[in-house]
Amino acid sequence: MADEQRMSTAGPDPSDLDRIAVAALARVEDGMLLGLGTGRASEAFIRRLGERVRRGLQIRGVATSERSAALARRENIPMVSFEEVERLDVAVDGADEVAPDLDLVKGLGGALLRERVVAYEATQFIILVTPEKLVEKLGSRAPIPIEVVPFASTSAARHLAEIGGRPAIRKNADGFPFQTDNHNWILHTAFDPIDAPAALDARIRKIPGVVDTGLFLDMATLVLVAEAGAVRELHRPR
Repeated sequence: MADEQRMSTAGPDPSDLDRIAVAALARVEDGMLLGLGTGRASEAFIRRLGERVRRGLQIRGVATSERSAALARRENIPMVSFEEVERLDVAVDGADEVAPDLDLVKGLGGALLRERVVAYEATQFIILVTPEKLVEKLGSRAPIPIEVVPFASTSAARHLAEIGGRPAIRKNADGFPFQTDNHNWILHTAFDPIDAPAALDARIRKIPGVVDTGLFLDMATLVLVAEAGAVRELHRPR
């Protein structure tokens, strides 16, 4: 297993993130229960949502991470715990890669398990990205985050390598393993561009100690792309 993998601090243009956040907000109505994602795009949406709440929009939110929950509270967004809800109207989140069929790689923000749980309960799952996230095949530009229990991190990494992966444990700036809100670790696992994401996902999930993968397949209902000063909508092929 590679010694570590730290995340780059570089990111997309804030104006692009703001543009797609506003476009997503246009789909929010009074009385909705919203899932709030994790990462730069989600934070842009949460800030815009907070502005609308302060102007009278009546919604409630469920966060996918402690970081997003803290930001939502600072924005005075009414929050509820996931245990209190049965169904969400809309979940809004970012993605690390988007394929033409709207399959995704997610989780480089470190919250993939909670992101999946929240997205699964949402009637609409809206993804916010900038153009560089669009790929022909998943795995082309980003590793697949794989959440594992710490006890099994070494054996899981070995088995990931056996199926063609190149795992690297995610570490903080202090050199210690990054810990998810669920107290697990993450293996950022690079693969060659993936021809059969569902088959790979199934193989990964059979490895003992794997909690979740960053392959989000058949989940997104709409992708909003900041492009050339505008917003392009991508819908799942019928």
